Amino acid sequence: MRSPTIHSITRVSLFAALIAAGSYISIPLPGSPVPVVLANLFVVLAGIVLGARAGAASVIVYLALGAAGLPVFSAGAGGLVHFAGPTGGYLVGYLFAALFAGAVARPLLPAGVSRSHRRTAGTALFGFLAALIGLAVIYVPGVIWMAFLLELDAPAALTAGLIPFLPGDLAKAAAAGAAVPALVEARSSIGTMAVGRTRRDVEP
Repeated sequence: MRSPTIHSITRVSLFAALIAAGSYISIPLPGSPVPVVLANLFVVLAGIVLGARAGAASVIVYLALGAAGLPVFSAGAGGLVHFAGPTGGYLVGYLFAALFAGAVARPLLPAGVSRSHRRTAGTALFGFLAALIGLAVIYVPGVIWMAFLLELDAPAALTAGLIPFLPGDLAKAAAAGAAVPALVEARSSIGTMAVGRTRRDVEP
């Protein structure tokens, strides 16, 4: 098992910061305790671009910062109390979203795939599907926990915690799919440059 490199730690930290930044874009919805945020877009992108494990690590860093009281949750909130609130299940769902999106998108990052292949429409479609699956996974613990906490029946829980978010999630998945080829390309290029710098550093 390889030890994490400074490069991989930097990428994990970057996506944790992006998730936190996305949480600040928070739009309340009438009739729902759950706001619309951009954090979930960066969650699935973390899984797709970094892979399931590193993407999940980004989410864990984000959740740990929020649990420690840093204002990284929606609308600048923080603290363990938010895990016990109506949005707590969605926060936990972020972890599973990164894992699932990363697992689905794994064929996007095989060794030896050419850069031209990564730019194809098929790659964008694959990224869209991975993002859509990742976003959908968030609602499983999210809606179940919200329904339990607020004592809602299934129709009420779906109306408050799922249905209003579907159009936005389709748009986020489309944005993720469009961005994935360039992000995967950038990830590969950054990794290549990092390897090159390391080799130059150790050369006599």
